[in-house]
This record gives sequence, C-alpha cells and structure tokens, in this order.
Amino acid sequence: MKLPTSLMYIACVAMLFFSCSQDTLDEDVFPNSVEIIVPETKSIELEILELINSYRGDLGLTALGNLKIIKSQAYSHTDYMIEQENMSHDYFFARKSFLQSKTGASRVAENVAFGFSTAQAVVSAWLDSEDHRNTIEGDFTDFDISAEQNEFGFWYYTNIFIKK
Repeated sequence: MKLPTSLMYIACVAMLFFSCSQDTLDEDVFPNSVEIIVPETKSIELEILELINSYRGDLGLTALGNLKIIKSQAYSHTDYMIEQENMSHDYFFARKSFLQSKTGASRVAENVAFGFSTAQAVVSAWLDSEDHRNTIEGDFTDFDISAEQNEFGFWYYTNIFIKK
C-alpha cells in the first residue's frame, strides 16, 4: 500500500512544479490592463529562450522569434502567480485573446513552472513532460518568457508561444 501512495504523492508534486496550456483550455475571462509592461530581459530568460531554440534547431524546427507583446503577457501572468502564491493557467483565455487581437496569432499556448533555479532545470523539466515538449516542438512562430522570483527567492515562469 505504501508504494501506490508514494506514487500518487510524487505525481501530485510533479503537477505543482510544471504545467502547460493549449489554446483550447481555460475559458474564463480576465480583463487585460490598458498598460503594457515589458520588463528588461534577465539572463535566465535569455538562456531559456536560447535552450528552447537550440532544442528546436536540433530537431530541424525553425527558431522562434521574440515579441515584446508576448513578454508583456508572460510577465503579467508570472506576477499574478507570485501574488497568488500558486502556479496556474488562470485567465489563459484572456492572454490568448489579447495576443490574437494584437498580433493576429492563430494559435497560442503556454508552459508555466515553479521552483526551478536554473534555465537548464526548467527547460529539462518541460522536455521531460510530453505535453510541455509538444508545446515546445509545436508549430509556432514566436515566443517569450517571464521568470520572476518571489520574496523567498523561488522562481516562477510563464513561457508563451504563438503562431502568426
């Protein structure tokens, strides 16, 4: 009995540490702020973007471009997760709708994560998960990321992908 309980606990913990969302999920609407905030890019964010594009390149996939408007939505959501002290895809539909209207995106997806302290660790975790890997390998044209630390130094991540 102890082994199945342990496996369930590990599965629950894994779900808390990383998650992804495709454009078919989360139909709740949260109004976007009129003000668009695009913080300066951190070295960990650059490293994550480079690792993902390198991985895509190794598969023969095209490198993804970066758009500040995507980063603004990723940053807004990462900040929200820190305020809520919870990793989530809350209001994904609002981010998707905003990006569709502002960029003409036909498809939007996101990966989120919490707790990984290095770019390699978070990218490896996403690649070890079939759903997250499918997003990274998906038919997208652009992406960007926000990585922010809470007051205790724990990292939260939002990585948004779009196809224009």
